[in-house]
Amino acid sequence: MRDLAGRGILVVGLGISGAAAARALAEEGARVRVSEQKEEAPERAELEAIGVEVLTGGHAPEHLDGMELVVTSPGVVQDAPILTWACERGLRIWSELELGARSCAVPYVAVTGTNGKSTTTEMIAAVMRTAGLDAAACGNIGYPFSRAAREGRDALAVEASSFQLTFVESLHPRVSVLLNFAPDHLDWHGSFSRYASAKARIYALQGEGDVHIGNADDPEAARVSREAPCRLAWFRLGAPEEGEVGFVGPNIVSRIDGEATLGSPASSAAGFRADAAAAAAAALAFGLDAHAVSEGISSVEPLPHRGEMVAVAGAVSFIDDSKATNPHAALAALEGREGVVLIAGGLAKGVDLSPLAAVARRLKGVVAIGEAADEIGDVFQGRVTVRKSSSMEEAVGLAFELAGGLGCVLLAPACASQDMFADYADRGRQFARAARRIAGAADD
Repeated sequence: MRDLAGRGILVVGLGISGAAAARALAEEGARVRVSEQKEEAPERAELEAIGVEVLTGGHAPEHLDGMELVVTSPGVVQDAPILTWACERGLRIWSELELGARSCAVPYVAVTGTNGKSTTTEMIAAVMRTAGLDAAACGNIGYPFSRAAREGRDALAVEASSFQLTFVESLHPRVSVLLNFAPDHLDWHGSFSRYASAKARIYALQGEGDVHIGNADDPEAARVSREAPCRLAWFRLGAPEEGEVGFVGPNIVSRIDGEATLGSPASSAAGFRADAAAAAAAALAFGLDAHAVSEGISSVEPLPHRGEMVAVAGAVSFIDDSKATNPHAALAALEGREGVVLIAGGLAKGVDLSPLAAVARRLKGVVAIGEAADEIGDVFQGRVTVRKSSSMEEAVGLAFELAGGLGCVLLAPACASQDMFADYADRGRQFARAARRIAGAADD
């Protein structure tokens, strides 16, 4: 990124990604200014100490004065006024992911998809480390790519969100992965086609010698993957065909360049198994051996808030899948379960929730929460008993009653969390606290 020295660059948003971008740019000698919507910026003093100008309290056109480039944070919507003003001035817009791609001198795997990105990225990084590489999982996983790229590691596994991919020009992974594809974040992208176009940027610069991994079970994702300008390999949940990774019984089996049995993942949940198959295919395509793949993937446990059983009260289990923030993820969380009371709702992000109706027959009841509570109620009206709640504690209590002493209470909201909670993790923690309170009372 040496070509950025002395240039005026505006960083929009001061979250984890924005702060990392500002530091990386300052280290390259750029004149860095930050424009932050909130009044308070916890990292203000630290950034100002290295010469970064921090402007808080809202974005304004004059924040762009004297700037030659804009680096935007994932939370800033594509058509936000500050980005529109930048386009009107003819300024290029990058994401923090672009800064990482420009500074990265080591090979990396890039992972995107509607669901499962963090788990798959962690698995790939674990396989890299098992193979003896100094490697890290980075990107949208909470550890910025622009920081990891400057640490001199041997290899990286990079989680890439559709927000970040929208504003990349230089991303060129040795292996790219598209896990799955379903409507999500339509409030940010504006349309399903723009969302698809963003995902496709994961492989835009790949070519001869690179590999793209696609999902043979997901028709829409497979359609997007077939456009990749490089060699293709596939993963699936069933028995693999030639050139694929899949499952035979509990074991991952590869039929890429011969046949190899790669052990079993730490969870039998369908989503986790799919992530494991994708990670195995990516690791093999990256050039890692079968032993490392088997050992690395089996070492990764499900991440928090992704199908974790947090309490048991009598014969009722409480499952936290708060990370199921869209209908695709919620349906995956329900797969293979019967007799479930579902807690769902929140910010729908412009996504149609009606596909949830397909699993009504598996449910004992639904407790609807958040801004989308009425929409959730409409989806299940006449199909299953629906209750509405204004708090997580009340929702868990109502769900326990609907369970009738047997079955499962599942938090799989199919929506984002910020209408009622700080984030999906806060939502999951509140669910777990309420569930453990009920379990404790049941044990008395």
